[in-house]
Amino acid sequence: MLKEKTVKNIKSGVAAFCNALIPVLLAFVGGALIIAAARENPFSVYATMLGRALFTPDGFMRVLHVAAPLILTGLAIGVTFKANVFNMGVEGQMLLGGFVAGIIGASMRGVPAAVHIPLCLTAAVFSGALFALVPALLKAYFKVNEMVVTLMLNYAAVEILAFLAEGVFRDPSAGYVSTDMIAGSAAFGRLFGTNLTAFFLIALAAFAVMAVVFKKSRLGYEITAIGKNPEFAEAAGMNVRKKIIAVMLLSGALAGLAGAGWMLGEKYRYTLDFSGSPGLGWDGMLVSLLGSHSVFGILIAAVFYGALKVGVSQAALFTKIPNEIIFVIQALIILFLSVSYLSKNVKFREGAGRIFGKIKGIFKRKKGERTDEQHTL
Repeated sequence: MLKEKTVKNIKSGVAAFCNALIPVLLAFVGGALIIAAARENPFSVYATMLGRALFTPDGFMRVLHVAAPLILTGLAIGVTFKANVFNMGVEGQMLLGGFVAGIIGASMRGVPAAVHIPLCLTAAVFSGALFALVPALLKAYFKVNEMVVTLMLNYAAVEILAFLAEGVFRDPSAGYVSTDMIAGSAAFGRLFGTNLTAFFLIALAAFAVMAVVFKKSRLGYEITAIGKNPEFAEAAGMNVRKKIIAVMLLSGALAGLAGAGWMLGEKYRYTLDFSGSPGLGWDGMLVSLLGSHSVFGILIAAVFYGALKVGVSQAALFTKIPNEIIFVIQALIILFLSVSYLSKNVKFREGAGRIFGKIKGIFKRKKGERTDEQHTL
């Protein structure tokens, strides 16, 4: 029994790995075709991208720095998907967390960093969680589709924060729409003279906590049970409504923390392009999908996608390839991720045999058709 369970787990892990790897490879092939159409060598472009991002000290530290918010937004998406709840509002929750952290960081002066930074992070966490509370309550008590509500709240958050940044909290000395620069006591310092900040360590701590929650805690078990069969979970005595609210609050808190860390470690002020394009929240969805919504998968996917973002910016400096190539590869990854290439329960040998058998049958039929045509002639 134990052996069968071990084999099943291995097969499931291999299938999950292949289902994540194959879309990436296919996306790179599609990107290579576009690069070749632009009369550039795809191999040299990819070598520049990955080499300068992963195999140089400065590049790798930058990758980890960029990966930090992606780890958190990926976890924010993954924790809800595990419970079969779809929080599509991570982008808005992240923006709100970043904005609140920026306002507190700019409005308080003469405060020690040991007090200022935790205060900014705590306020951002609560802001993200409270913003997620509205769709959580609607989902838990009124069965309102959380996907629609959270999607619409993203646009509400963007417009409200743009209004505040253009009006009440605008920095009049800036030549563009932005809030005041945060105080030095609220900013993360660079570690060891690199691009890395303490924000990455905070993201790793959040990753470790989530790993323990899902592997060792009752809450993690209940989230997984609700995701697989909410009716059974309710019959087993779980309060599904409270768990849905808890999951959404946790997701919003992680998103708010991501926004705060990006504010205190990278942007230092809120601007209309604070999250970039398409946005760290949307990038987190790709990271979660690529990591199969598992905690360790999300960590690996975040570092990979961070390397892709950093590598493209480096390739743009040394080749004629524009930064927009990352959007093409991202879109292709999402497209190919929609296909499950291997079932977690597949018997690989039998599956391969069936595939080759079908291919062989097609060739036999075609050969037979050609022979019949020759006899007819």
